[in-house]
Amino acid sequence: MSETAGVREVKSAARTVELLELLAARGDRPARLQELADDLGVPRSSMYALLQTLIARGWVRTDTTGSLYGIGIRTLLTGTSYLDSDPRVRLVRPYLDEASEELGETIHLARLDGPDVAYLATRESHEYLRTISRVGRRLPAHAGALGKALLAERPAGDLPEGPYRPLTPNTRTTPDALSADLAGVRARGYAIDREESVLGITGFGFALRYDTPAQDAISCSVPLARLTPEHEAEIVTVMQETRTRIESATTGGTVNWR
Repeated sequence: MSETAGVREVKSAARTVELLELLAARGDRPARLQELADDLGVPRSSMYALLQTLIARGWVRTDTTGSLYGIGIRTLLTGTSYLDSDPRVRLVRPYLDEASEELGETIHLARLDGPDVAYLATRESHEYLRTISRVGRRLPAHAGALGKALLAERPAGDLPEGPYRPLTPNTRTTPDALSADLAGVRARGYAIDREESVLGITGFGFALRYDTPAQDAISCSVPLARLTPEHEAEIVTVMQETRTRIESATTGGTVNWR
């Protein structure tokens, strides 16, 4: 049984969290009772009781037949509260607006969460609108500019274990290839994702060093069709200036969350 700082894990709480994370990861693919029981390795009767408890409290929803299960609306309310209460997110949002307006491109803020980055805020380009917001979604850190900018702030021994899942034919899938790329990130001061996470899109990522090591990063995503050498140089200049302004605006007095 796992322990944290000498405190034994509460098995029922851990199972509840695992269930919610599993349903969230499925997105628009609802699950059946037996699937969930099998995936989490718990008895069908125990899973049914847990699901009914969470349905009653709004954390899980079910269809009219009661046979399909998905994530509930309470998770949205909790996630929104996280964004609204986070001082870093509140601080950075106006700068995302300004950078997007100046560059005419999509600007993101994300936070490292284990082997992934979680998107906390996005300002979409008027030229390239996504049909689904990235806020609240995750991307493997090894595959994009945001994640690579943050991985480069850490010792090589802290890299996620490989091999890594490819998102496109350009994704770096081995620790050696990723380490070589991160050396370039450290040398130039920002990360570049050339169609490594999404085909047809290049990203430029900049770690925000108001924490050590950096936990947050901003990025600019650009369709290749609009990326000229001149525009790339403009993006780098504006994003570097934006990073400097954000870091300079950061003040003490905030809670240092683990």
